Amino acid sequence: MLAMWQDEAVYRHILGRPSTGSETWSRLLRYIGHWTALGFGYWVIEDRHTGLFLGEAGFADFRRDMDPPLGPAPEAGWALVPSGHGRGLATEVVLAAHVWMDAHNTQDHTFCILDPEHRASRRIAEKCGYRHAYNTTIAGGPTSVIKRISAVAI
Repeated sequence: MLAMWQDEAVYRHILGRPSTGSETWSRLLRYIGHWTALGFGYWVIEDRHTGLFLGEAGFADFRRDMDPPLGPAPEAGWALVPSGHGRGLATEVVLAAHVWMDAHNTQDHTFCILDPEHRASRRIAEKCGYRHAYNTTIAGGPTSVIKRISAVAI
């Protein structure tokens, strides 16, 4: 996990800088806390054949400092190690995560926030049903907020 969050191909559009060991540890604890406190969170993505760590994907409520706030709807997110990029893995995992969330979410929608320049993640999100909601700024950088209506709400 630490190696992934220190790889420029991963952090470039998400954090804008490498994650420290302490930040990565806090991220892991935050993921565990989401499951305990909210009943949803992030999953580890492993290679089916080797069991190697490929990344993480899931949902969170980060209570981000942004205007307007996302509110109580879960925020989808994902990150894969560079060897997992371009293979369709993220789309497969994120679609599966949404099937789970549609069955367990009390909200009728989820959000995702993206760097407007991150075309690969935008394509994944669009394949999962996300559509542009509005633009905002987070930590001084431009951010696209996209929204997906739950399959059970349709």
